[in-house]
Amino acid sequence: MNMNSNSLKLSGIVPPLVTPLIDESHLDVKGLEKVINHVIAGGVSGVFVLGTTGELARLSSEIRKEVIEETCRIVNKRVPVLIGITDPSMQETLKLEKIACQFGADAVVLAPPFYYHVEQNELLDYYNEVAKNITLPMYMYNMPSRTHINISIDTVMKATKIPGIIGLKDSSGDLFYFQKLLFLLKNNPEFTVFVGPEEILSQCVLLGASGGVNGGANIYPELFVKLYEASVKRDVDAINKLQDEVTNISSTLYQVGKGNFIKIIKEALHQKGFCEPYMAKPYLPYSEEEKNQISNCLSNCYNN
Repeated sequence: MNMNSNSLKLSGIVPPLVTPLIDESHLDVKGLEKVINHVIAGGVSGVFVLGTTGELARLSSEIRKEVIEETCRIVNKRVPVLIGITDPSMQETLKLEKIACQFGADAVVLAPPFYYHVEQNELLDYYNEVAKNITLPMYMYNMPSRTHINISIDTVMKATKIPGIIGLKDSSGDLFYFQKLLFLLKNNPEFTVFVGPEEILSQCVLLGASGGVNGGANIYPELFVKLYEASVKRDVDAINKLQDEVTNISSTLYQVGKGNFIKIIKEALHQKGFCEPYMAKPYLPYSEEEKNQISNCLSNCYNN
C-alpha cells in the first residue's frame, strides 16, 4: 500500500507526452529530451508518459521501460513525472509500476484494462487490488473512447476512499459528467481531477478542475499554461483570446488527413525540429500533401 498518497498535489498543465521513435524497436532519446525540455521551458507543472498520446498500447515492454528510465533521467526532478501503467494484464501493470518506482517517478496513471468488458464492481475491485500492491500514488484515467469502459461517477466516488488513489484524469469529454463529479468532490479537495480534451480546458478549470492533461501542450505548452492561468484568475478577456487560439488549432491542424491526433502532433513536432515522426505500426507515414497541410496549419496557428 502506498504510504505517501498525499505527498503529490498537482495542478496546472501536465502534457501527455508523445513517445518519439526512430523505428519499431528504438526510442528517439534525443527527441524525447528535446520535447521534455521544450514543455518544461513552457511552464508545465509535470509530464505524463505512456498514455494515449504516448502510444502505450503499441509499445514493447523494452521500450516502455526505456521511456520510463530516460524520462526520469532527463526530467531530473525539475517537475513531477507521471507514468502510464495501463495494460490488459494486471501483472504487467504491476511490473510497470515497479519500474516507475525504481527510476524515481512521482505517480502512476491507470486506465481500465482494455479489450474485455468489465462491470463497475469488477473495475472498483481491480483498482483496489492494484492500489494495494503498488508504492506510488495513482491517478485513475477515464478514457472510454479507447478502453470502451466508462468509469462511472459512483465508482470514482468509491475509489476516493481507497488509500493511494489521489485523482482522476477524465478524457470522456462529457461536461455533465465532469461537473457532477466536481460537485460531489467539493468536500474532498485532496482528490484532484484533470481534464483531457483541450477544447474544454477552460470550462473545466472554471468548474473547479485541477488542470489539464492536454496533448496539444506537446507543441504549444505556453499556450495551455496561459489558458489555465487565465481560467484560474477568471480573466475573461484573456480566456477568450487564448481559447480562440486553441479552437483554431483544433479546427485546422487536428483536421489534417483523417484527424489522427497523435500522428498530427508527432509530425508537427518533427517539423518544428523536436523529434522523429515515426509511429508504431500499423500506422503509416503521412503523404507529402498531408505534411504540407500540417506545415501550412503550423504557420497559421499560435505563435507566442
